[in-house]
Amino acid sequence: MDITRRRLLSALSAAGLLAVVPALPASAAQAAADGARLLDNTVAIFAGTTASNARPETAGKLAAVEKTARTNLKAMDDAADGELFAGLALGTDDAKLNTAYKRLYEIALATRAPGLPADLHGNTGVRRRVIDGLVWLHERHYGDQSKGYYGNWFNWEIGISQHVSKTLVLLADEVRTYRPDLVATYVASMDAYLRNGTDGDVDLDSRFHTGANLADITTNRILQGGLLGADGEARIRKALTDQLTVFVTVDPYRLNHGVTDGHYADGSFIQHASVAYTGSYGKGLLTRVVQTLKILDGTGFAHGEELVATIRRWVRDGFAPLIFEGWMMEIVKGRAVSRPDGGYTDAAAVVEAVVDLSSLSTGADATALKSYVKHVRSTSRATLDPTGFVSPLSIVRYADTIGDASVPPADLNPAARSVAFNAMDRTVHRRPGYAFALARSSDRISKYEYMSGENLMPWFQGDGAHYLYLSGQDQTQAYGVDYFTTVPPYGLAGVTAPVERRGTVPELYGKAFYDNPGHPLNFTSSSESQNTYVYFPRGTNRYSGGAVLGAYGAAGAVQSGDVAFRDRELLPDDFVTYRNATATKSWFLFDDEIVVLAAGVGDEAGRAVTTTVDARIAPPDDQVSLTGELRDGRPWTGAGTGDLRWLRYANATRRTSVGYVFLDTPKVRVALDEVTRSRRVVRTANPDTPVTRRVFGVTVGRAAGARPGSLAYALVPNAGEAGLRAYRGGRPVKVLANTVRLQAVGHAGLGLTALNGFTAGRHESAGIRIDGPASVLVRRERRGPTTVAVSDPTMDRDRISVLLRGPSLRAVRADAGVRVTRVHGGTRIDVATRHAYGRSFTVTLRG
Repeated sequence: MDITRRRLLSALSAAGLLAVVPALPASAAQAAADGARLLDNTVAIFAGTTASNARPETAGKLAAVEKTARTNLKAMDDAADGELFAGLALGTDDAKLNTAYKRLYEIALATRAPGLPADLHGNTGVRRRVIDGLVWLHERHYGDQSKGYYGNWFNWEIGISQHVSKTLVLLADEVRTYRPDLVATYVASMDAYLRNGTDGDVDLDSRFHTGANLADITTNRILQGGLLGADGEARIRKALTDQLTVFVTVDPYRLNHGVTDGHYADGSFIQHASVAYTGSYGKGLLTRVVQTLKILDGTGFAHGEELVATIRRWVRDGFAPLIFEGWMMEIVKGRAVSRPDGGYTDAAAVVEAVVDLSSLSTGADATALKSYVKHVRSTSRATLDPTGFVSPLSIVRYADTIGDASVPPADLNPAARSVAFNAMDRTVHRRPGYAFALARSSDRISKYEYMSGENLMPWFQGDGAHYLYLSGQDQTQAYGVDYFTTVPPYGLAGVTAPVERRGTVPELYGKAFYDNPGHPLNFTSSSESQNTYVYFPRGTNRYSGGAVLGAYGAAGAVQSGDVAFRDRELLPDDFVTYRNATATKSWFLFDDEIVVLAAGVGDEAGRAVTTTVDARIAPPDDQVSLTGELRDGRPWTGAGTGDLRWLRYANATRRTSVGYVFLDTPKVRVALDEVTRSRRVVRTANPDTPVTRRVFGVTVGRAAGARPGSLAYALVPNAGEAGLRAYRGGRPVKVLANTVRLQAVGHAGLGLTALNGFTAGRHESAGIRIDGPASVLVRRERRGPTTVAVSDPTMDRDRISVLLRGPSLRAVRADAGVRVTRVHGGTRIDVATRHAYGRSFTVTLRG
């Protein structure tokens, strides 16, 4: 047994997953029966059954399948010589080849979908036409390995194989009769195109075969194994064992195969080694593994029920906090934020997976999942359309869930929750009425993701950009692609940026990537250097994280340049890098407000710098008003620059409002402009559709050459003017410290003190002393206990000490790794943070 395989089996065994795949192969007869069941399950998933397709709820899905198939058949009818589909030129564009295979799959699907007209469903002529198309493509554009594998590796190793495998499954009986050699021919070619694998199979040490990509590849190979009959059992067993690795929680201190992609203990999900990606690749992985369990249902290839609990945990801890009233948050979508399909569509894909997962669960677990489905539907501002589901069976399950009066709508998380996704540098803070989402970055996590002409202006999306979702609002009118289209990339909410103009990758290099294969760093479209310096560069700061205490939270980050700017001397002369502005920032997350502190705001090159307190968009006809109060007590209305004490943005049309309390802030600029831009400015493949929005922005500027400064303000969701006037005299919120060494605030109403220490040495405020970098929350309840939470935002400290001055306290409840000692003048708390990866440790104390 090779060492890679031994490591795999050891990891699966440690995670309790090895028993999922039976230890001994099945008999030939059992393997054949299981293979046939696998194929039948797959057909049912994608095409539906007679029973499912007779339900009125699936009529829209079937109509869409029929329409697509007829459109594709018409394109085949109209094809010229040398074409399979009219107007689809093949030979140099891998995306078009992938489209050709997708269209064949869509036609094949219609021939297997019960309930469609007889000229499609069951039509031998149409099925053979698809098979002939497969033969034509293989002979002319796919079979010759010396001419293939141009363009994007994904299409050759995953996309095309996915369409081919599903098409062959749908037409398995017809292929067996009409072209019995076709399965073996295609399987051999698909194996050969796994060029990032080993010997035509998955390579778990390959950076391409990880996370969602690995799930896609292995599911394809499971289907191929089913097509190969008795000869395919070994392929299925190997693919399942490989896929099981995505169920292993990533331990960043003991990586398997060096892979950082996957789910983490705190609910984070990473793909591409360093991109926070729950809402795109994570969603794809969830869909794929649930589909795989349904494909295997009733076969002897795996004991899938043992995996269901792990997937439920992903949904509860990883997905549910990131879906607000049916909208998937922008902070975990990577380059997908630039696509026209928005957060409601993303969440619908998660709902389909949860619907199917509930059918694999029992008892209270199944009820909780069904309740969550009803919760998403009942709170979403957009109608959840199950017609977009992949499977007619899922549509029926969804309808049955919604119609089940015994299942109440219920979230999987409490309405008030603060979540530190520190493994992916994200923070989510939820309250009835709003959700606040924050994107950070570090030397572990990318500042942004750009790729393939998507997300063209991403530079500051990981530099403290925030999104404040208000309850009851249609989020397509507040965020989504139109937010990034109309809000300047330098003026995203929460961002501190230098005043300059940056060029997009196509503007700088004339194509969608930096092309320089002759350089020692070998810049090609899929090279590691392209990933490191162009597609998803990391920051260079170590400090990014925060602590959670009950439903309250703190987050902090030191803003830095990216690795490209750091490595300027290593890069080619024509490679463009950009210097970032500087800032040390904290976000303290309470009930009614999010308090933001920034220090060291400036620029080492002496450029002017702008910090955006918030940015919001609204349709041009919405009734938006801006009111406030200057520090001298005079009222304020509209746009302009002034020394404001507070400001209120109100959209009467949407019945939403946000307040801004300027605790310690220089003069602010308030703007409300009408902006029209094409969606193509953020993604080259977007239609050239002009979008007009009223763009509101609150900014604080620092002049070129000015010394680094500081500012402090509070975001107050759903604020009224009377409530904003009540913020005065350090109540209820008081800034205790705001430097590049220590930032701290106190909240009198909550009895809460929150501190972020950023540098080595001792830091003290409000009777709390911490040593070195740390994030600490202390809550002293009147006539109640004192509770403390501690986290290491650098991820690499072994121990953190906190001293609470005052009467000695004793521990009544403490997490493992927390030690409490009574010392002269107070109580010392020592927290063993080694290998905790930003996890919060809590302790409850009494006098």
